[in-house]
Amino acid sequence: MNRLTNKKAVITGGTSGIGLATAIQFAKEGAQVIITGTHEQRLKDALAKIGGNAKGFLSEAGSLQDIRNLATRVKDLFGEVDVLFVNAGLGFFAPIEQVDEQHFEQQFNVNVKGLFFTVQQFLPLLKKGSSVILTSSVVPEIGMPGGAVYSATKGAVLSLNKVFAAELISKGIRVNTVSPGPINTNFFARNGLTPEQIEGFASGILQQLPIGRFGEPEEIAKAVAFLASDDSSYVVGENLIIDGGMVNL
Repeated sequence: MNRLTNKKAVITGGTSGIGLATAIQFAKEGAQVIITGTHEQRLKDALAKIGGNAKGFLSEAGSLQDIRNLATRVKDLFGEVDVLFVNAGLGFFAPIEQVDEQHFEQQFNVNVKGLFFTVQQFLPLLKKGSSVILTSSVVPEIGMPGGAVYSATKGAVLSLNKVFAAELISKGIRVNTVSPGPINTNFFARNGLTPEQIEGFASGILQQLPIGRFGEPEEIAKAVAFLASDDSSYVVGENLIIDGGMVNL
C-alpha cells in the first residue's frame, strides 16, 4: 500500500517510539520523511532504520528559535509540506504537593508551547489538502494520580486540535489528533522513575486494559498514516483514541 507516495512529511520527535515507528511507516508507504530529535547519535540511528531518503535535523521541541530554523530548513529542502506530525513531547509524574515550577514549565514548554508554534511556523509550508496530526494522550480522560501537569498539557492539545481544525479547514488543511493509551516505548524510562516504580506502574495499568496488553508503536503509526493519507479526507477535528479499550470499556 503506497497511500503516501510523493507526499512530503515532517515528524517531530522522530527518533524513538511512536515517532520513529511512524517515520518508518510513512517511508514504507512512499513518503519523503524529515524527522527531528535532540541527540545526534539517536538521530543517525533512527535515519538508518527509516532508510530511503529520510532526513533528520537536531531541534529542541520547546525552542521557538529551533522551530523557526526547522521550518526554514524544511522549506529549503521540501518547498511545501503535505503532512506535519507534531509528536515531540515529554512527561513527568509527581504528586501535586511535589510539583515545582521546573516540573510545570518544562512540560508546558514542550507539549503545548512547542506544539503550538510548530504548527504556526509550518503554516506557510502546508499546501492545500495537507494533513496535520497532533499527539495527545488518554490521560486527560482518566485522572491518573501523579499526572496533573502532564494531563493538563495533553488536555490543552485536545483544545488546540479543535481550534486549529476550525481555523485551518478553510485553507484546505485538515487537523486531527491521536491519543494513545499505554504503549511499549521508553517513555517511562525517561521520566525519572526507578525500574521498580516503572514495573509497579506498568502492572497497575495492565489491569486496566481490556485488551490485556500494552500497545505497540507500530499500531499507532498505522493510525497516523491513515490520518495523513487521503483515506481520511473527510476526517476533521477528530481525536482518535487508541488504547485497547482503556477509556471506553
